[in-house]
Amino acid sequence: MNIKSHFVFSKKQRSGIFLLLLIILFLLGFSHFLLPKMMNTDPGFTTNDKDVSGFIKQIDSLKAIEIDNRKPKIYPFNPNFITDYKGYTLGMTTQEIDRLLVFRKQDQWVNSVKQFQQVTKVSDTLLAKISPYFKFPDWVTHPKQKQEAFTKSFSKSPKSEGQKLDLNSATAAQLQKVYGIGPSYSERIVKYRQKINGFHAFIELQEVYGLTPEVIQNVKDNFTIKNPRAITKMALNTATKEQLVTIKYIDYEVAHHIIEERILRDGFKSIDELTKVNGFPVNKIQIIKLSLRLD
Repeated sequence: MNIKSHFVFSKKQRSGIFLLLLIILFLLGFSHFLLPKMMNTDPGFTTNDKDVSGFIKQIDSLKAIEIDNRKPKIYPFNPNFITDYKGYTLGMTTQEIDRLLVFRKQDQWVNSVKQFQQVTKVSDTLLAKISPYFKFPDWVTHPKQKQEAFTKSFSKSPKSEGQKLDLNSATAAQLQKVYGIGPSYSERIVKYRQKINGFHAFIELQEVYGLTPEVIQNVKDNFTIKNPRAITKMALNTATKEQLVTIKYIDYEVAHHIIEERILRDGFKSIDELTKVNGFPVNKIQIIKLSLRLD
């Protein structure tokens, strides 16, 4: 087969091919250079047209509204319960969020905008932006003034053991006779007592929000626990992880570290050695000890 014969053209064929190439080049040049200029000079398609400009502005406005609608909305909230995600959406740094979480783990509460800044160390600019959404409980924002005057009228003098009433049967009115205990605190004590089915030890009063060590001591000076709540104590040196996590303030991570430390020590010699466990809530050791024993 003679392939060369396919590439041999006559004079007319060469002229036709050349003309076709010129037409192709002309069309390419027209589409890339002349056509865009013609479209820009079209009086019906100019960006200076008022109707088009108005339409573009309307589109931009709708885009801005949609972007604003997609932003996270801030609703009134209690700053004591800010999570990592909530703090991030508010614009807080990781360090600021961590300071608040550490503060709350100590069972302390933020009760004012000023205290929130002292704890978290947020900037004045961010504080001014988010503080209008802070919502504290009514008893913080509207404290009862008459309660202070009411409690100041009582004596701090402790009673003898024979004069003391049983804390597990005391009424709210009887509790209010203690210096530092008003209607709100007495109601909280009674509610917490009902929740746990009676007190086992005075240390459990620490779980009642707002009670200071001084007030708890005043309660001890005026009351006794004649019928403590029964508690089945768990053997610290044989308890499994699943058993340990049933104790308040001990989660799976802490339980894991307790067992690791127990193996390293070949058993705990004292319950107080738990304070050496990684991540252990040291400030709650007295509460946790109520549920443990050494064999």
